[in-house]
Amino acid sequence: MSRYNNINPFENYSGSMQLSKPIYLVLLFVLLSIVGIVVVKLGVIGIGLILALIFGSIFVYYLFCYPILGYYTAIALNFILIGLGRYIKGLPLGFGIDGILLLTYLALFMNKFKEKIDWSPANKTITFLCILWFGYSLFEIINPEARSIQAWISGRGIAFYPLLFVPLTLLFINTNKKLEWVLYVWGVFSILATLKGIIQMLFGVDFAEQAWLNEGSYKTHILFGKLRVFSFYSDAGQFGANQGYTGVVFLIYSLSQKKIRSKLFFIFVGILGIYGLIISGTRGALSVPIVGFMTYFVLSKNIKVIVTGIAFLAMVFVFFKYTTIAQGNAQIRRMRTAFDPNNASLQVRLDNQKILKNYLASRPFGGGIGHGGTKAQRYLPNAFLSNVATDSWYVLIWVEQGIVGLLLHLGILFYVMIKASLIVMFKIKDPILKYKISALIAGMAGIMVASYGNAVLGQMPTALLIYATMALVLNTEVFEKDNEINKKVLTPL
Repeated sequence: MSRYNNINPFENYSGSMQLSKPIYLVLLFVLLSIVGIVVVKLGVIGIGLILALIFGSIFVYYLFCYPILGYYTAIALNFILIGLGRYIKGLPLGFGIDGILLLTYLALFMNKFKEKIDWSPANKTITFLCILWFGYSLFEIINPEARSIQAWISGRGIAFYPLLFVPLTLLFINTNKKLEWVLYVWGVFSILATLKGIIQMLFGVDFAEQAWLNEGSYKTHILFGKLRVFSFYSDAGQFGANQGYTGVVFLIYSLSQKKIRSKLFFIFVGILGIYGLIISGTRGALSVPIVGFMTYFVLSKNIKVIVTGIAFLAMVFVFFKYTTIAQGNAQIRRMRTAFDPNNASLQVRLDNQKILKNYLASRPFGGGIGHGGTKAQRYLPNAFLSNVATDSWYVLIWVEQGIVGLLLHLGILFYVMIKASLIVMFKIKDPILKYKISALIAGMAGIMVASYGNAVLGQMPTALLIYATMALVLNTEVFEKDNEINKKVLTPL
């Protein structure tokens, strides 16, 4: 009788009985021998590799069971990969986001292997715009001005990440609960980032961060003997802008929370975000909360809110522009210079833009992705564009993809902002959902303006958050449907 048909539980084969078979004993012996050799040869590193293999296997198993896990993981990695690169040398950590996104797509295909994947949620205008943007970026490979395929690969995230992440957002984040999880993952890592920044401010940087500063970053991160806090982000500019972004989104989003515990969490993250902005000493990041909150006031269509908000922002402007209050604080003193039109740093940026304007006048498609700014010196140390600082995100797009690419990029961003704003102001009826979508729109508006002064929008961790926002604010109908379903469930018959 086959053991599969045997209904006597005492005659079933257990796992321990399987190990009594010679083949399984041999396999177990070989496995333990390999583990022993790895540990003996590599020591602590070997133990780390074994643990990584074990936990990695568990992660992959659950990823293929629940592909959305890869989506949340991508957001988490989006925050920490740059910082990890200061401690782990020699590994291509920059491909971590690529890897997890592609693995998530593979998990999605395998998870739905026996049934057809429903791609209709991703059948949106924003998806096709991302495909168009990616197609233009592919064209940049054959741009006559481009000189290095390696440079293009280094700048692949400009178009590759929105192409992958926007459809995943549309496919996965289709309920209010899943939207909340996106914010919780974001919030937890934002808290860690601010705490890391506070440690840097109070106790100084660690060995890896000091090595990073010694490599040349001290020129922009130690000013007048004071450290510009950068946490585990790429630089202080990204840290300040992203924390301001977090502050705007979470403080507004807190208005949508009914449970006191959730409301306090969002308020706490929002306040820490604004504090992170302040200690970063990033002047341009001030525009994130100013523009972000102003955008929210307009979206509210409430005259009292608009008037109160404008009055508050006017007070902030007067504080920085016309007073010397708290001038002894290094961060406040540096931010105050953002309101000085004659600031030397601003004049240098404007002079660089004049130089680039003359060079790009005859190059409508730019100089090639990855070819602009000092970062390109790694591949093209003597090229003209490699020796002119771009600073601004939009200047970077203009330099690398020309006026054609810049107009296309701005067209996509403004399409999202305008359409999403009209949806909030005239279509969404649920006030709670209005708070949620308004928070995301306001944060994106702040980042768009801040990106004029710093290359913020397309860098980690802001990049994936913006791409997710682009999909979420144009997909509000799924959250409205989810609300209707929940109301029907809660309504007694």
